Amino acid sequence: MVRQNGVYKRCSCKDAVDGHRLGVRCPRLDGRGHGSWYFSLELPVGRDGQRHRVRRGGFASRAAAEQARGYLLGNDIDPATAVVTVGQWLDIWLEMRQNLSFSTRRLYTQHVRDYLKPYLGSVPLRSLTVARVQAMFAALIRTNSSRTRPLSYATLQRIRGVLHAALNGAIRRGLLDRNPAHWIELPSGRRPRAVVWTEGREAHWRHTGEHPAVAVWTATQTAAFLESSFDHPLHVLYLLVALLGLRRGESAGLRWCDIDLDARVLQVSHQVQDHNGRTVICPPKTESSVRVLALDSISVAALRSLRAERRRRLSAGAALTGFLFVNRYGNPMSPGYVTHAFGKLVAEADLPPIRLHDLRHGAASLSLAAGNDLKVVQAMLGHSSIVLTADTYTSVLPCLAHQAAEATANLVMKAARRTAKKVRRDSRKATRHYGTKKNRRPGSTRKSAHKIRV
Repeated sequence: MVRQNGVYKRCSCKDAVDGHRLGVRCPRLDGRGHGSWYFSLELPVGRDGQRHRVRRGGFASRAAAEQARGYLLGNDIDPATAVVTVGQWLDIWLEMRQNLSFSTRRLYTQHVRDYLKPYLGSVPLRSLTVARVQAMFAALIRTNSSRTRPLSYATLQRIRGVLHAALNGAIRRGLLDRNPAHWIELPSGRRPRAVVWTEGREAHWRHTGEHPAVAVWTATQTAAFLESSFDHPLHVLYLLVALLGLRRGESAGLRWCDIDLDARVLQVSHQVQDHNGRTVICPPKTESSVRVLALDSISVAALRSLRAERRRRLSAGAALTGFLFVNRYGNPMSPGYVTHAFGKLVAEADLPPIRLHDLRHGAASLSLAAGNDLKVVQAMLGHSSIVLTADTYTSVLPCLAHQAAEATANLVMKAARRTAKKVRRDSRKATRHYGTKKNRRPGSTRKSAHKIRV
């Protein structure tokens, strides 16, 4: 089978001698109904600077493969002659989303591979209905009981979101008239709220091993962790996360050129992520994540100490460049290793377990407990909306709750004292002008009573 314009046919037949797949060499490919059609092409260089080759298959005809390949090259698809299945469209849609971050692409690819394609991959795109999509989610919910780690309601919503976005792309291309994923019903899961490791909750954890999904440390527990990890190479990184609320990738990707210790500021301009076994540099999570943060005296002292130690390791007069936290090869520290090391340090310190991202939750809560305004906390975390800051990342510490309760009680008591004072004042005024009831004579008027009392 000869390749024409990057489109070819192949099968899974194996060689009788060595057992290897014949692929495009199978002599039966010229026969009708044997094998399936594939296409290949090379897209422009991606965000990671690597060549991006695409090979997709499983098409029933050459025309379908040519249509899919043409779409990736920018050609329009005629809806009247489109024969693309849901699985093939999901592959095409993923390849066209070149602006996705590495972690988001990995998550989308997993949802497509593990959930969407097994249930809907063979369905023709134009035959997809609300009932088929609803049946897929019903099957996912039914099989949840047999999973070692059941799918959460949030995961189901994310799977629906991926399918919804992909089908919206099909609508824009005229391949669909409406989005079937828009009308399905899913259980309304509740997002876990961060709770504080109070003494009672910590005692319950030590007795039963049960711990909440999202939890934050108190100021005392945070200080205990930072004290126990003082000699660890990543101590300064965890200090910056705990005090400034940096994300994992932002803290691991800090460079010396991003920090001005004399001006006491730190700039977040990029992050690092793990991608296919490599640590790569990429833009921050959102546009609002690009920010300049003021450094406190503790962070400045820790960074000065780290800078002095790093300079001692360099030759005399060498400029300090590159990343703050590096591995033995001088490359930025892997975010996965940062998380792994954090878990070991928490266990060694014998503190209640939290995730590294919960240290960012705690930074927001501690900042509020220190009296900072919610708008200041929003800017520190790099959120685009203050609603997100208030609703997601700010747990109410006990001291904050007590302050709020006392403020409410004081407000009520002040109002009560004002009311009582007004009642007493009105009573004295009435007594002074009209006299008491026992001093009044029967039939006397208020005016005469006033004259008698005076």
